[in-house]
Amino acid sequence: MWNEYFNVNNLEDALTILDEKGSEARIISGGTDLILELERGVRKGVSTLIDVSRLGCDSNCITLDDQDNIHLGMMVTHNQCVGSKLIRERAYPLARACWEVGSPQIRNRGTIAGNIITASPANDTISPLMALGATVVLISKQGGEREVPINQFYTGVRKNVMSPQEMLVDIYFPAMSNSQRGAFIKYALRRAQAISVVNVSVILDINENMIRDAQIAMGSVTPIVCLASEGANHLIGKSIDDDEAFEKAAELVMLAANPISDIRSSQEYRNNILKVVTKRAIHQSIKQFNDLPDEPVLLSSLREKSQSLAESSKHDQGVTIKTSINGKTYEVKGGQQKTLLRFLREDVGLIGTKEGCAEGECGACTVHLDGKAVMACMVPAPRAHGAEITTIEGVGSEEELHPVQAAFIQEGAVQCGYCTPGFIMSAVKLLEEYPNPSHEQVKQSITGNLCRCTGYYKIIKAIEEAATLMEIDR
Repeated sequence: MWNEYFNVNNLEDALTILDEKGSEARIISGGTDLILELERGVRKGVSTLIDVSRLGCDSNCITLDDQDNIHLGMMVTHNQCVGSKLIRERAYPLARACWEVGSPQIRNRGTIAGNIITASPANDTISPLMALGATVVLISKQGGEREVPINQFYTGVRKNVMSPQEMLVDIYFPAMSNSQRGAFIKYALRRAQAISVVNVSVILDINENMIRDAQIAMGSVTPIVCLASEGANHLIGKSIDDDEAFEKAAELVMLAANPISDIRSSQEYRNNILKVVTKRAIHQSIKQFNDLPDEPVLLSSLREKSQSLAESSKHDQGVTIKTSINGKTYEVKGGQQKTLLRFLREDVGLIGTKEGCAEGECGACTVHLDGKAVMACMVPAPRAHGAEITTIEGVGSEEELHPVQAAFIQEGAVQCGYCTPGFIMSAVKLLEEYPNPSHEQVKQSITGNLCRCTGYYKIIKAIEEAATLMEIDR
């Protein structure tokens, strides 16, 4: 899929390689879009990947500056935003959008920066960032630094203004004030792991029951995510009880759209649902509706950081990958041009991790990478270098099963068994994160895992029983 892979531990190395390789190289952190594109042959001419996922705190932190701007480092993931008190309280539409992305395993790898750069009109985080008035900071070795407002960043479907030598290193936007309220609504064909049919972000500035300012951004209904200015402007000066004005604003948003018909929806349906969703988002903003769980399941700990690298390294065929798997050190030559899933099965010989879909949807390949549950089919094998990995083989043993494994047997939660390793890996991480999870948290934890045999009742019951067994042991 690629000829060479660089694990870098500093920005200067990344910029130097990018400057040298140009359009043949791609920056990768999560890679949840790029890996699929490379495997399917959609992304042509890419021979070099530059992994920046372990650059350090400046790149994976969420901060508030003295100008009341929120900054997202280029490695900040969707789950970090979901778990951030600052984002939840002062950029709620973004937190809500991040919660809708993929599954916990995908949100642990996928970054906000990657979502922006991919430039799909259906990407979830772009519309809230546009409504928030975000700016992206780009940097290159030769051209230095420049800032681009996000509403000027896109030039077409999956196209943006970045040059091949540029990296996106920062995203910043004004934190929402006390008078501002916001909402994000995604309409999709299923409750989890779904691509938007339509998504809408609304931010209203309300004073004395009057709307003083408004921003509405719409996704998946135009070639690029964009602001619906006429609809937003119609709300300014209106009362928060003026339902007729909301109806008209939603109609203006619909008229500004230019949706396509595709496998997810017809053009006509998208237009109709856009109007409904926009009006609903206006109402939710006014009511300060918040349906994010207080304790979201991340299948990771925000206290856990990726393993640091002593130095940057280049990987191609014949170079050794040195990694820790299930507490044992492995040094493997080869496997550099594979996914982590294939590396574990073919080069390390740990075949408990299964391949189901090979595109990050079924969860059968779930492993723990540096303390976070991820889909191994979406991770490049060289990312294992210097990392700590746990697979299903490291969860229990033949002599003593993990309580989750024992509960799956006891409750009859195993059908054909193919998906079971992935479910167990998700459940184990859940119980590390929340030793006494609620019923809803158990369901959240397995939204990234599919069972094709039957329903999920026995699986949910087994995870709850494992929590009880572990509580007794404590």
